[in-house]
Amino acid sequence: MCDYSLHAVASRPAVVGDTLVTTTFRGTSTRGFASEHDPAVAVCMRPGTELAFAENVRYDGRWLWTRTIGYRVGVFNEVEPDVPDRHHDAVEFPDGNRVLVTQLCEGQRVTVLQLPAVTSTVEREPKVLERRPSVFALLFLG
Repeated sequence: MCDYSLHAVASRPAVVGDTLVTTTFRGTSTRGFASEHDPAVAVCMRPGTELAFAENVRYDGRWLWTRTIGYRVGVFNEVEPDVPDRHHDAVEFPDGNRVLVTQLCEGQRVTVLQLPAVTSTVEREPKVLERRPSVFALLFLG
């Protein structure tokens, strides 16, 4: 997912092993993740994507003071996805705290450790059993 405010920005899905950087995208006031090699393209994640930050995570607090969380790992998630016109992308940390991605300080490096499992909903057709003549039919009917 990419936050609603990034829909006008070029994007691509996250890949395991990506090294990303937190950035503010040109023409928006929204922060998100971008590849270090292509900072104009937003890297979107599915909820459940596991992330490792290079250092303890820094974010803008309520009064615009920079705060630091004592963790370097987190899971990408969404908060209140049913509320329109609001930032939903967040990182959840081991203590249960969540920080909106748009509040993460710029320039932090993060690696995509693991993507969430994808479950297949493809329905299979029932197997048609081949009808073979029974041994009885072969013996007596010739």
